[in-house]
Amino acid sequence: MAEKFITLETTVVPLPVENVDTDQIIPARFLKATTRDGFGDNLFRDWRYDKDNKPVASFVLNNPAYSGKVLAGGKNFGSGSSREHAAWAIAGYGFCAVVSSFFADIFKNNALNNGLLPVQVSADFLAKIFAEVQRDAKTKIRIDLENQEITLLTAGEKEHFDINPYKKTCLINGYDDIDYLLSIRNEIEAYEKKTA
Repeated sequence: MAEKFITLETTVVPLPVENVDTDQIIPARFLKATTRDGFGDNLFRDWRYDKDNKPVASFVLNNPAYSGKVLAGGKNFGSGSSREHAAWAIAGYGFCAVVSSFFADIFKNNALNNGLLPVQVSADFLAKIFAEVQRDAKTKIRIDLENQEITLLTAGEKEHFDINPYKKTCLINGYDDIDYLLSIRNEIEAYEKKTA
């Protein structure tokens, strides 16, 4: 079972770049591993490090002012190839959620299947997050999965977000698909007896 996701209050790491694709999130040369271990080390590898493997000081993940469990990305986050490794890398780095005004469908599903919450907000709300975080890196947001609300705590503004009810149940309980089936085992067995 994974960690349960109910409410998260955290600072935000801002990446106000549109059309971030999965090859930028985790370059193809790192896809050879067969387990999820170590992918976080190579998150945004070609943006985080130069050709000599030295950190690029201007990239947000190398800026000590920014930290937190939420990555805020620009519109059309997770476009490109269908690699599940992109969700592995983001979660492996330590993020629990990604906020954007639009997610590529395959990335969104891969994130949900791997315990990473994609929170889709309006373009206006996303712009407010970026503005507040730029003004003060210690700005916090709260994500309330049960009520499907994201709140920008400094301004007190909130917005509702949508999520598949099944995936919501899984995240709140820390279930993967197998855990979920085991959680309703008695109902399955009762149904089988009834229809046998």
